[in-house]
Amino acid sequence: MFFNRDLSWLAFNQLVLKQAERTDLPLFERMKFMAIFSSNLDEFFHVRYPEVVAISKLDSKTIQKMIIPQQPGVVNRIQETVNEHLQTFGSILNSMIIPELKTHGITMYYNDKIRKEHEEEVREIFHTEVLSFIQPIRLGSATAYHFIPENNKPYLVVSSREKDSELLRHDVVNIPTAKLKRFYELSSIEGQQYVIFIDDIIRFNIPRLFPGVKVDSVYSIKLNRDADINLNDEYSPDILDRVEKKLAKRNIAPPSRFLFETGMPLRLRMFLAALFNVEQEDMFEGGKYHNLSDLMSFPSLGKPFYFTPFKPIVFPKEAVRGDVFNLMLKKDVLLHLPYQSYAPVLSFFNQAAVDMHVTEMYITLYRVAAESHIVNALISAARNGKKVTCFIELKARFDEANNIRWSRIMKEAGIKLIYSSPAIKVHSKVGLVKRKEGKGYQLYGVISTGNFNESTAKFYTDHVLFTTAASVVDELQTLFNFLKKHTAIAQKPVLHFNELLVARFNMKDELERHIRVEMEKAQTGSRGLIRIKVNNLEDPWIIHLLYKASRAGVEVQLLVRSVCCLIPGIPGKSDNIKVKRIVDRFLEHSRIFIFGTGKEATVYIGSADLMIRNLRNRIEVAVRLNNPTFRKDMEHYFNLQWKDNTQGMYINRNLMNVPVEGQGNKTLNAQEEIYKYLSAKK
Repeated sequence: MFFNRDLSWLAFNQLVLKQAERTDLPLFERMKFMAIFSSNLDEFFHVRYPEVVAISKLDSKTIQKMIIPQQPGVVNRIQETVNEHLQTFGSILNSMIIPELKTHGITMYYNDKIRKEHEEEVREIFHTEVLSFIQPIRLGSATAYHFIPENNKPYLVVSSREKDSELLRHDVVNIPTAKLKRFYELSSIEGQQYVIFIDDIIRFNIPRLFPGVKVDSVYSIKLNRDADINLNDEYSPDILDRVEKKLAKRNIAPPSRFLFETGMPLRLRMFLAALFNVEQEDMFEGGKYHNLSDLMSFPSLGKPFYFTPFKPIVFPKEAVRGDVFNLMLKKDVLLHLPYQSYAPVLSFFNQAAVDMHVTEMYITLYRVAAESHIVNALISAARNGKKVTCFIELKARFDEANNIRWSRIMKEAGIKLIYSSPAIKVHSKVGLVKRKEGKGYQLYGVISTGNFNESTAKFYTDHVLFTTAASVVDELQTLFNFLKKHTAIAQKPVLHFNELLVARFNMKDELERHIRVEMEKAQTGSRGLIRIKVNNLEDPWIIHLLYKASRAGVEVQLLVRSVCCLIPGIPGKSDNIKVKRIVDRFLEHSRIFIFGTGKEATVYIGSADLMIRNLRNRIEVAVRLNNPTFRKDMEHYFNLQWKDNTQGMYINRNLMNVPVEGQGNKTLNAQEEIYKYLSAKK
């Protein structure tokens, strides 16, 4: 028994949207949550929805052969759920956000007629800033033969007729949000500051674009297109060029959603659907304004409606202000991001790049910052004569172009690049430095739950282990040596790991072993306890194991931010399993595995979600924490999150987000309490 993956994800995105209803949050932060919801939904229609629709068209026998068969009618349920969420979005914006903006002296034009006092100003903005980027195209004409609406770009469809004529003509007008800002500030009136969409600036000036005709209607549209990139033979010398060509075609890929403004006549909808090759099940009714992920860029207008600025804890100071290698020889270090500063990670790579005793550097890169300090350190190291090897994923979805750009720069600097392939797709986040010391060499390792990306490190919760423990760094070297030499993994791989859990090698077996140990405890009268925190839980193998553990009496606590296919609370099957989500200021991103409790607990941190692709198709790495203080900290970290009764939500057996009841009048916000706990330790 499983929840549908996509309906589960939509329930998560609903929780993101619900943050916009929280009057205890700063107003602009609530608008950011609405922007995140909108961006998430666009990505869903880029990536997941086309696959769901394609699967629904397969015969039932083929569907039943899937690892988790897709349920009948799921396409309709997705459409209904999305429409409900969009209605909620509109309700929050119209009944809460816009009125609250107004009470604070900000009026946002939203389905409103432009005031007389602003008309000349709107005309001026149009003529001086917007008009040069407008490109009207007559639909159905020879000039429109090759016109294809770009992916995720908003347009206006203008229907007009010549005077004294009944013949309608249709033109499409681009809304140039990629070139210009989405919101413009207008002059204040009676103490109110005004903000207008670029969409409304264009709408107001439509008669100037089409002089001498009668404009019958103006409706907004947007197309999402299938954004997945498939390469049959990915591992080849020309992979960069091939991925770039695929990226170029993304904007003209098959439509996955056609979003049209409410009220658009059926006849016009059918005309556009036929023109743009849109299927009926891909048509969704929406509001007047699309791409409301742009609410992220709503002008602040000098208002302090944001979270109080957050100052990460500098820990340990020696790693930032002193010799990071000397520190690591004395002790291991465990960072908790973003509560603690990312500076030690940057210091590790920066110092390695210029250290005359460092001879080799190895790293895996999945999502790279646009102006990456880490990649610049690798380039510096290569130019300083060090041997630098980088394993990079070119198909990190929506980061492909950035990774390709950096790949070319690194290659020119002399860095050895090894690209992920279908056979060996590297998603782990690990680094290794080899340093000459005395008559031998010392290895320094870094293992992270999140990407080596200083931008996301500011708002993603993750953990980073710095270690020189021979048992760990030797296994890291073994893994890197294997990845350098192999383009495929044998059915029965020969590598053995003890401190590391490595997907495709020992991760599945070790996870099962730990689960069964807890089952044995419960069956012999002791307490069996499994605590897992991941972004996604989908793999049926692990779900069945957790169901078995529940039936054996093991208490299972799961923190699953996004997709959760496990159904909790089924009598006789998952009574002892509880699942929680946390959506808050920082994005919950870390992966933690805790088996047992107290001094006997076994604790791992790593990169692996419990998805089919992570456990079966990728190279993921998790590391056992042997330091008693680290284990204690991670248990406390998890327990704080489990007790969160302000942002924590249980997932019930009906896939509903259920608030956690408080302990009396006491409230606990995990992210705030974790920051306090770590601040006290510094």
